[in-house]
Amino acid sequence: MEFANSQYIALIYASTAVLALFYIWAMMRRRTLMERFTDKSLIGSMAPTASALMRAFKCAVIMTAAVLALIALARPQWGFIWEETKRSGIDILIAIDVSKSMLATDVKPNRLERSKFAVKDLVKKLDGDRIGLLAFSGTSFLQCPLTIDYNGFLLALDDLSVGTIPRGGTSISGAIKEAMSIFKGPDKKYKVLVIITDGEDLEGDALKTAKEAANLGIKVYCVGVGSHEGDLIPETGNRGNNAYVMDRAGQVVKSRLNEDLLKRIAISTGANYVHATQADFGLVLLYDKGVSRLEKRDIEAKMRKHAQERFQYFLIFAVMLLLLEPLLPDRKMISR
Repeated sequence: MEFANSQYIALIYASTAVLALFYIWAMMRRRTLMERFTDKSLIGSMAPTASALMRAFKCAVIMTAAVLALIALARPQWGFIWEETKRSGIDILIAIDVSKSMLATDVKPNRLERSKFAVKDLVKKLDGDRIGLLAFSGTSFLQCPLTIDYNGFLLALDDLSVGTIPRGGTSISGAIKEAMSIFKGPDKKYKVLVIITDGEDLEGDALKTAKEAANLGIKVYCVGVGSHEGDLIPETGNRGNNAYVMDRAGQVVKSRLNEDLLKRIAISTGANYVHATQADFGLVLLYDKGVSRLEKRDIEAKMRKHAQERFQYFLIFAVMLLLLEPLLPDRKMISR
């Protein structure tokens, strides 16, 4: 026999001991009060029908009922049955921009770290959906394949940095093409790509590629990170000092959110766009209002062994004893 709520086992032992000690104290207290009222030799004649044995028996009935109720609370289990369980979900590929512009601090602590925090919040809501991680800048790299191992996904997410991909630049179209190769297959449903970026697309034609992805049934949701005013991109200087990224002309580069492109990409695939802010990143909202409402597919069915609950037997006996206790006499049966 096993207990589903094994933490109550200690409570059963403790309660039994407390009830027993309380009964002993009550009997001793009763005896003391009676001795104060009259002489010891007269106690028996004052209550000739009183039965200490029946009182002890009734107390034992109440204690047994209490212990049985506590055992029922611990949910005893023995035996098992086999049940078929089906898991359904959607394939969600998270593409995160790891270009240097994601180091801008207009979203604290910076755009990349804030994006990683938001993805972790999203993972907490998943139940059955497969999730994968794609890093992109000038090129794309599959950091974690589609999986239901959420802990493994989070480990891959923690390793993500601007150094993940050596080649600089930003190619949103390259990320979409990589997602198309990952999602390859006959199904034109259950495929979601979530792009988290500041929208600075320096290479390729992202809008054209997004329309190609839509033809394959891939919905491309976009999350814009950053501000319209933009911010400088910090980096470490040659002498280890703090500096900012500069262009070839020696001018400091200011990275701004390209919201218009991201909106058009999302709309072209029948998906949605959200602008991430410091207070509300919007990724969980995007999942609740959009992704989670998409049609899910049955990914697998398994036979699982479930232990059978037996607490009801203990609970029934406890109730029966409590109903029986008032009917039991506490005096001797004396014939006239």
